[in-house]
Amino acid sequence: MKKALITGITGQDGSFLAELLLAKGYEVHGIVRRASTFNTGRLDGIYSDPHESGTAFHLHYGDVTDGTGLRRIVEKVAPDEVYNLAAMSQVRVSFDQAEYTADTVGTGTLRLLEAVRDYIGNTGRRVRFYQAGSSEMFGAAKPPQSETTPFYPRSPYAVGKVTAHWFAVNYREAYGMHISNGILFNHESERRGETFVTRKITRALTRIRMGLQEKLFLGNLEAKRDWGYAGDYVEAMWRMLQQESPDDFVIATGEAWSVRDFLDEAASLLHLDWPKHVETDPRYFRPTEVDYLMGDASKAKRMLGWTPRVRFQELVRRMVEHDLRLAQRERILMEAGPTLMLRESLGVELPAGV
Repeated sequence: MKKALITGITGQDGSFLAELLLAKGYEVHGIVRRASTFNTGRLDGIYSDPHESGTAFHLHYGDVTDGTGLRRIVEKVAPDEVYNLAAMSQVRVSFDQAEYTADTVGTGTLRLLEAVRDYIGNTGRRVRFYQAGSSEMFGAAKPPQSETTPFYPRSPYAVGKVTAHWFAVNYREAYGMHISNGILFNHESERRGETFVTRKITRALTRIRMGLQEKLFLGNLEAKRDWGYAGDYVEAMWRMLQQESPDDFVIATGEAWSVRDFLDEAASLLHLDWPKHVETDPRYFRPTEVDYLMGDASKAKRMLGWTPRVRFQELVRRMVEHDLRLAQRERILMEAGPTLMLRESLGVELPAGV
């Protein structure tokens, strides 16, 4: 049984990747940041009691800003594969928290690489390492962007990812480590955080459809992105680490759609006239915008045998249908009154149909 260690396991990608690896027979370990509230909701479907014998899923408290803690976890887990997905990943917020972003995204990767390098040196074991890159690293570079396109980062987040990318390349070349960089273009799902524009749109429009809110405030509607499905993209991560030799790969659909296009598609599914509900808020514009990202994943198709299965329209439909169910449930609870809402908060079984 292979062992995998995942940082950022509580995020969208981490949860999909954990499910994939468990289905493939891995023992999966994840690093979770300590918080006073539960932050593992995306893992509820795969969580197992650590007191039960034979469980293949384990969580460890840790943080990429704590190098000593990372070393202890790596030594304890003794992983065959490490997937570094941890990051402060909200691009607009990275302008407001630039130093923290640099520490977690850039230096955090360095700390984990050092922990793995020392573990390899002390044990002689072979560990394969995946570093999560981002299409934001290309920034202002002209599309389509591939592995040979020069980076032109336009945010602290993107600069941090470029730093992490080159740390990974350097450790691969200097120490012979099996490290692959996945340069993933935007990938979304019903598990996407609600502050990211795609999920912000589907959550708001479904709530508007159910009469729960009136307005949605957005920034740049003309920005174009290459949007895929996160469940497809984590399979590409795994395939990279199954290659005999490490390498760098762009993962993308090869199609670009604007934020306005996403609004059109989502609103059409809900029979909404979105211009009546959407307003522009300058606070959501970035100091330096990224106008057009579209990836060329021909190398991944050729070498990994990877192609995206879920296309744009299907992606939007999945997200809208999921969030419409949430909005319908919210509406029922609101109309049912405080008693039913209290029962839900206490975990008491609700009546059928709620």
